[in-house]
Amino acid sequence: MRSALALMLGSVVVAAVIAGAWFLIAAPHTNAAPQTVAVHEPPPANPPAKLAAKDDVEVTGALAPKPAAPSAPASAAAPALATAPAPQKACANPDALGVSRVVEVDTTGGPGFGFEHFKQFDFLTDKEVVLTFDDGPWPNNTPAVLKALDDECTKAVFFSIGKHATYHPEILRQVLAAGHTVGAHTWSHANLNSKKMTEQMARDEIEKGFSAVKWALGTDPAPFFRFPELQHNPAMVAYLGTRNVAMFSCDLDSFDYKRDATAEKVVNNVMTKLAKLGKGIILMHDFQKHTAEALPELLKQLKAGGYKVVQMKAKTTFQTLPEYDEAFAKEIKAPTASTRPVSSVVQTVSKQ
Repeated sequence: MRSALALMLGSVVVAAVIAGAWFLIAAPHTNAAPQTVAVHEPPPANPPAKLAAKDDVEVTGALAPKPAAPSAPASAAAPALATAPAPQKACANPDALGVSRVVEVDTTGGPGFGFEHFKQFDFLTDKEVVLTFDDGPWPNNTPAVLKALDDECTKAVFFSIGKHATYHPEILRQVLAAGHTVGAHTWSHANLNSKKMTEQMARDEIEKGFSAVKWALGTDPAPFFRFPELQHNPAMVAYLGTRNVAMFSCDLDSFDYKRDATAEKVVNNVMTKLAKLGKGIILMHDFQKHTAEALPELLKQLKAGGYKVVQMKAKTTFQTLPEYDEAFAKEIKAPTASTRPVSSVVQTVSKQ
């Protein structure tokens, strides 16, 4: 009796197991989660906070706009963060003039800027200015200009004379280290439009100047150039186009180089002309003492007047010609043309 009952119960259990297995294998899985569920996920409740207004510098490509990069998939988030540029140094001055936006210049073909001579690229909007300085680097004056710019957390473009770069390479490196753009202003500030200037002489002035600036910086300068005295030699304008160098004139001249210049006159000249033009590329000279003295007050007045600084950077760097690099190294009697950084040549192994 018990054996028969046990046999019947065993048969029922076996049948139930077989039926369950068949259901799991053959039945359609209509309740499975859809593969597109991630698309419908809501955005994060707490998106990353935007930088403070002073640090939120708009980087634009008004002169050569680039298409926006596609959004990275969630799985690529970590690598993207790893390669993101380091954040800029926070500005210690809460009322600083700062930089309103940064423009990247595609120098292909040698574009020209500054309406005194070039009318094609009107990229500044009302109340925007570009700060530019010629003829440096120079002791006392250039460092004072750098301090004034740093105090207002703003940036400029520097056009260095090649000879001056060889006299004070350490100062020019400070300009670059502070985040400013460094271009060239010929080797000796010669007037390239002079009747005595041959085409080869003018070309030598340009190329030798760039080679000297590169030597002083220890790296390639920006392909930015300003003609001395704003004397534009037509042949050299064409030549710079073949070298893909952007040429700079200006919209307003501070006249800080005049014999009767004072700090007060420099400030008044700039602000009076800006009131008429409303915007522009400002020409100054970090070589001049009056400019260094005027700059703190000028920057304050620009801020008070509602003006905003635009920083200009180049899309690429200038590639000097080897023959000029070699000739320059021989002329300054450099014992070696090595471009290795100091840290790879001389290292501290012990210190007390």
